[in-house]
Amino acid sequence: MTAKEAAEAIQSKFPEQSLSIAEFRGETTIVIDRDSIHAICEFCRDELAFDYLVDVSSVDNFGEEPRFEMVYHLYSYASLVHIRIKAAVSEENREVATVSDLWATANWHEREVYDMMGIEFTNHPDQRRILMWEGYPFYPLRKDFPLAGKPSDMPDVAFSGTAPLEGGPFVTAPSSSGAESREPRARG
Repeated sequence: MTAKEAAEAIQSKFPEQSLSIAEFRGETTIVIDRDSIHAICEFCRDELAFDYLVDVSSVDNFGEEPRFEMVYHLYSYASLVHIRIKAAVSEENREVATVSDLWATANWHEREVYDMMGIEFTNHPDQRRILMWEGYPFYPLRKDFPLAGKPSDMPDVAFSGTAPLEGGPFVTAPSSSGAESREPRARG
């Protein structure tokens, strides 16, 4: 099976939810309806043998509506085929179904999208920030986030000066034990 055949199989199975197929520089992308993400990804995994979720990411099309776009990269080890699935997500309704029940690796990918863009995943087993600290009120990868940062009344949370590294939220602690105990999340 080729990537184009896989996209056509998706379009055949989900004719109302498959909006378009595009090929560019040898890569195949299928644009789908946001509400059918889980069903189409499940079909890709179970029927088309896309057994590896390479990446889940998002795009901020600031100034356009729908503003966001979810992007899923799937790979089939059986066919040695890569396919990209895209779905538009509006600013008003930023909820998308999780695919972490289909591919366990989606858990962290979706947490990163939530943390950096503010897109929420329904039925996600652990919907919390993965890079920024809990309570951080902004989404740093959105295009309207200023490069210099945003002012904040919260002490030691949002600052425009040089960030202190020692004891910071992203700094591992020195230890002779394994990597898991040095990890910042292990401290609290």
